[in-house]
Amino acid sequence: MQIDRRVSSQSFARHLGRWREEIRGNLASTLAEQTRLMVLDGRLPVMTRLPSERSLAAELAISRTTVAAAYDLLRQCGILQSQQGSGTWIALPEGVDSKATAPWLPGAARSELDLSHAALSAPVEVFQSAMAEATSQLSIHLRGHGYNLLGLPKLREIVAARFSARGLPTNAEQVLITSGAQQALSLAIMAFADHGSKVIIEHPTYPNAIDAIRQRGARPVPVPFNEGTWDLDLIASTMRDSGAQLGYFVPDFHNPTGLCMSSADRKQLVLAAHRTRTPLIIDETLVELGIEYDAPEPTGVYSADEATPVVTIGSASKIFWGGIRVGWLRAPAAVIRKVAGLRPPLDMSSPILEQLIVASLFPRLHEVASHRRQVLRTARDEMISQLDTHIPEWRPTKALGGLSLWVDLQERTSSRFVSAAGRAGVLLSAGPRFGIDDAFERFVRLPFTVPADTSTEAIRRLAEVWRAMHSQSPAGDVRRGPGLPI
Repeated sequence: MQIDRRVSSQSFARHLGRWREEIRGNLASTLAEQTRLMVLDGRLPVMTRLPSERSLAAELAISRTTVAAAYDLLRQCGILQSQQGSGTWIALPEGVDSKATAPWLPGAARSELDLSHAALSAPVEVFQSAMAEATSQLSIHLRGHGYNLLGLPKLREIVAARFSARGLPTNAEQVLITSGAQQALSLAIMAFADHGSKVIIEHPTYPNAIDAIRQRGARPVPVPFNEGTWDLDLIASTMRDSGAQLGYFVPDFHNPTGLCMSSADRKQLVLAAHRTRTPLIIDETLVELGIEYDAPEPTGVYSADEATPVVTIGSASKIFWGGIRVGWLRAPAAVIRKVAGLRPPLDMSSPILEQLIVASLFPRLHEVASHRRQVLRTARDEMISQLDTHIPEWRPTKALGGLSLWVDLQERTSSRFVSAAGRAGVLLSAGPRFGIDDAFERFVRLPFTVPADTSTEAIRRLAEVWRAMHSQSPAGDVRRGPGLPI
C-alpha cells in the first residue's frame, strides 16, 4: 500500500462548504455523509491521506470526539482505512465495481444517435476552398521525399504567429507539428515522465490523457476541482508532496466541464510548478471555442524558467474538423528538439497535404471561430432547455466554452444508465471514463455538437430510459453507493 497524496485540514474544510455550520452542531453523521459523497463524486480521490482527527477538529471548530465518531462511521462502510504509523486514507468501498463502467469507444457501436465524442462537422465551403489551395501547392513538395520530422516550415511559422498574437512570443523553432494533438500529448509525456513516475491531472479530465499517461507506465495523481474551480492550493501542495515529475492541465474550456481558468490562477499554477520543478503540459485544443468569452492569454506567458518548461499542445481538429489530423506542440527550442527525437518510432512526419490544408485554413480562423461560437451557444442553451423540460432532476453545467455539458445525475447510476441508453440507440460516455478510482458515477458527458433534431431526439430517448430505470430500480441499488450505518 502506498499513499500518493494528502489533503490538508484547510482544504478538507473548504470542500465541506455550506455543511460546516451543521457539522459544528456536533453531528458526526453529517461530517461522515458529506465525506462519503465527496469520495464517491471524485472530489476526494482514493488513496488520499486525510488530516488527523486533532487538526480537522481544530479547523472546523468542533470536538475531536465528533471527528473520531465520523471517521469510525466511514471505516464501518469501507470509505476509510487506517494503519498505525500510516494514518487514515480513503479507500474504495465494496460494492462499487469498476468493471461495470460502460466502454468508451467513439463509433465502436452502431448507433443512430452518437453522443460519444464531442466534435463538430467541417465548415464545408471554407474547407473546400482550403483544399483547392493546398492541392495547387502540393506539386512543389512532390519533388522531395515528403518527410519533415518537425513539420512544414510554413505551418510552423503560422502556428508561432498565432501564439505571438495571443501574447506569447513564439518563433518557428519553438513549434513542432504533429499528427494530431493526441500525438503531441503522447510525445510530451514520453519526454518528461518515466515508467513509474507520477503525473498530476485535474479530476475529471480528458480520458485519452489518462490512457496516455498509463501507457507510458506512469501514474496519474488526481486533484479535484473545488466548488467549480481549480483548487490552486491543493495543486501546489500535491506538486510539493507527491514527487510528481509532470503536470497535465486543460485550462481553456476544460474537457469535460467547460470551465476556464482565470489569468490569476494560470500565474499561480506556473509559479507552483517552478517552485517544485514540475514541467507542465497545457492542453489548448479547445482554446478557440469560448462561448461566453475568449480564453485569457496562454498559460505559457507566465513561464520564464526554461529549466521547468511549459509545453503547450494544440490542434486543428476541434476548431476546423476532426478528420484533419494536424496538431502542434509549443515549447522552448531545446524541448522541441528533444521531443522530435522521440518521434521516429511513432511516425516520421505528418501528412504534407493535411499540413497545407491547415495552413490555408488559418487565415480564416477568426471567421470560422466566430461562426462556431454562435452555433455552440445556441446548441448549448437548447440542450440545457431540453434537459430542464425532460429530465429536470439532472444538473448540467453551463459550459463557458468547449463542446459538451458535464451533467450531474444526482445519483450514482452513470454506467448502468449509459449501458441502457446504448440499447435505446444513444451512445454516450459515462462519468467514470473521465476519472480514476471509479469516480464520477454521478455524471455523464453530453456533447452539444450534433444537429438540433438529433439532440432533441437523443434527449427524448434518454428521458425514456431514465424513467424506465427508475420504475425498475430496486431499493438500495449498489450504484447509488453504500449507505452509512447510522
